Amino acid sequence: MRNIEIKANIDSPEHKISKIKQLTDDECTIIEQHDTFFKVPEGRLKLRKFKDGSGELLYYMRTDTMGPKLCNYEKAVLDSQACASIAKILTASNGCIGTVKKTRKLYMIDQTRVHVDNVEGLGDFLELEVVLTDEQDTETGEKIAQDLMTKLEIKDQDLIACAYIDLITSKSVV
Repeated sequence: MRNIEIKANIDSPEHKISKIKQLTDDECTIIEQHDTFFKVPEGRLKLRKFKDGSGELLYYMRTDTMGPKLCNYEKAVLDSQACASIAKILTASNGCIGTVKKTRKLYMIDQTRVHVDNVEGLGDFLELEVVLTDEQDTETGEKIAQDLMTKLEIKDQDLIACAYIDLITSKSVV
């Protein structure tokens, strides 16, 4: 599975949401997520838990660069029992890097997942995930992301290269 992603700091979630609503009739889905990241030799491995106890195990590879970038990922959907067991196994075998707690407002604009995230301890962010079809190349996804960045008034200086967990762990080191 592949998508093209960007992440950006935002000052006014309400302003971005009003811009998003101009581009879609999609209703907002609010998702509370608790992501636990585990140590792996490369890429990122996280267990995402939802409010009902279910979750997803995600492994992804993405460069830490500014602007639209390719992300290759694998995902397994887990029920609450599997989620709890896998968390224990991965913590014991790999070690835990840390956790990210966030409330995500999800909107769909065509093939793009638009997230307005409030991340505990970090603040507000906007993410675009242009979900690529098998027939689409990365350039097509990058063009879609760039177009949405313009429409949503995302400036280059607002872009973030790394994952939320990197921001949290670098903050705790300082």
